[in-house]
Amino acid sequence: MDRQQFIGTLEKDANIKAASEAHRHMHEMSRRALRYTAEINGKYHEPQELRRLFFELIGKEEDDTFGLFPPFSTDYGMNITLGKRVFINSGCCFQDQGGIQIGDDCLIGQQVVIATLNHDPDPEKRGDMVAAPVKIGNKVWIGAHATVLPGVQIGDGAIVGAGAVVTKDVPAYAVVAGVPARVIRYLTD
Repeated sequence: MDRQQFIGTLEKDANIKAASEAHRHMHEMSRRALRYTAEINGKYHEPQELRRLFFELIGKEEDDTFGLFPPFSTDYGMNITLGKRVFINSGCCFQDQGGIQIGDDCLIGQQVVIATLNHDPDPEKRGDMVAAPVKIGNKVWIGAHATVLPGVQIGDGAIVGAGAVVTKDVPAYAVVAGVPARVIRYLTD
C-alpha cells in the first residue's frame, strides 16, 4: 500500500482495523517519519536546511515562508498540508494519519498536539482506529500546550488559548480556552 492508496482507503472508510494492510502501512510510514524527525531534531540546522528536511518529510514542495523551531514529531508525515507563512514552534507533535491541513499565516505554539486518530472504544476492538482530519483555517493562533482532537475544524482568525483541549469545531474569529475548550469571546466583540 502506498500513500495514495492509504488516503483513498480512509476516504472510503475511516476505520482502520488492527493488523490490516492500512495499519501495517501506518507503521512503515512511522518508521520513515522517525528517520526524518531524528535528523531534524538531532542537531542544529540552518533555516534553509531545516525547511528542506521538513518538506521532504511531508512530501510537499518546499516553501521558503515556512518556519520551524525543533524538536518536532509526527508519526506519518505525508498527510500534512501547509499554507504560506506557517510557523510551528518547538516540541509540537502531529499525529497526521487522518490528515492535518493548516491554512496561511498560522502560528502553532510550543508543544501543541494535533491528533487525527482515536482508538475504538470497544475493548474487544481497541486496536482498531478511526481517522478524522483536522482542518485549521487562515490566520489561526494555537497557544502553547494546546491539544486539538480528531475531526476538529478551526475557523479563520481564531485563537486557541494555551493549554486548551479542543474537542469540537471552533468558529471563525472565536477565542477558545479551557478543558474542554469553549468560546470565551469573539475578536469582533
